[in-house]
Amino acid sequence: MNKVVVTGSGVICPLGVDKASTFAAALEGRSGIGACPADIAVWLPHIVVAQSCAEPQTRLERADHGLDRATQFALIAAAQAIADAGFACPPADSRRVGVFVGIGFGGSQTSDSLYARFYNTLSDPNLKHKDPTVMHPLTVPRIMANAAAAAITMRYGLHGPSNTYSVACASSALAIGEAFRAIRHGYLDAAVVVGTEAMLNPGAMLGWNALRVMAKPNEIDPAQSCRPFANDRCGFVIGEGAAAVVLESATRSTRRGAQVQAELAGYGCSSDAQHLTAPSVDGQAYAMQQALTEAGLAPAQIQYINAHGTATDAGDVIETQSIHKAFGNAARQVAVSSTKSMHGHLIGAAGALELVLSIEAMNSGSLPPTAHLENPDPRCDLDYIPLRARHGCHIDAVMSNSFAFGGSNVALVARRFVAP
Repeated sequence: MNKVVVTGSGVICPLGVDKASTFAAALEGRSGIGACPADIAVWLPHIVVAQSCAEPQTRLERADHGLDRATQFALIAAAQAIADAGFACPPADSRRVGVFVGIGFGGSQTSDSLYARFYNTLSDPNLKHKDPTVMHPLTVPRIMANAAAAAITMRYGLHGPSNTYSVACASSALAIGEAFRAIRHGYLDAAVVVGTEAMLNPGAMLGWNALRVMAKPNEIDPAQSCRPFANDRCGFVIGEGAAAVVLESATRSTRRGAQVQAELAGYGCSSDAQHLTAPSVDGQAYAMQQALTEAGLAPAQIQYINAHGTATDAGDVIETQSIHKAFGNAARQVAVSSTKSMHGHLIGAAGALELVLSIEAMNSGSLPPTAHLENPDPRCDLDYIPLRARHGCHIDAVMSNSFAFGGSNVALVARRFVAP
């Protein structure tokens, strides 16, 4: 089987417009969480969100301005990752290069705009001369979940398989795992993998609010509203943006002289099969155990875990218990943090973003903190790197966890690459 390596990565999110600025902000414990846009605040005045720190249209050509916002984010992150990898496009082996995308709610912005236009046209007497049923002819291609994957294949001339995964909060982690598996088993030689999400609009946010999992604004500082593993946590904060990685077989990357950032060594996935929204210790632990086994690593050989850590009462406790179950006696030695405390929960993009941050942590020896963790929940009894980053760490291997509504669990393991 082939070794799979990461040769490029890119990010646009609430913390930064690229990988370097995002990781620097995370190490500083800087939060990208704040007040929600005015069109959401009309209906939900007491929630906070994590908006992208840059408008995607400002970083794209005019021809891309009509695309759905999630596709725009995906194109930006993919462009960064491809440039970072020094990946010539279209590649000579284009049929051996795939595109894998994870997204939770494809076309959310387009869908919300469609229904708003329809009902506004019906209800506004000043618009009675307009036909509310007339929509843009490209509405469906903008909404379709595979819009981002299609845009990337066409932009870069990639003729391998184009696959889109929509598994709620585990979408892009699963996309990375399946791309890893395709390269590892020889079906592909490389892949561009992207996680993207853009659902900060009234329709989507009203739906999330109905679940009663959204954080309340912190009275002292709204930026501190997401508090994973804290005794006073009150839910998660929805974010937007995208992250991308370029995966290649070690043979291909060596042949073209690419600089390798990490070896993607293990992938585990499972289904709880028990509840639509409540997590399971057994399901999460099994995903982690699979990833460790495939990587050929003992639990004690993982020095850092980027936790799913959404700041919900059940979620944080269950993840703590599942790490204990998967890691055994090594659980108390591994450093763990939830960077969602700063960038919010990017749903379909979360897994990709958090893997990128985990690899940056490994290569730099600096571990991002769980921000705002001033009052830990005694039930969450692991080393959750509270408040401040930890520097000068020797890290050989990291894990990134993504657990989703619907009971889907994914764990990814990356380690330092040792050339043959």
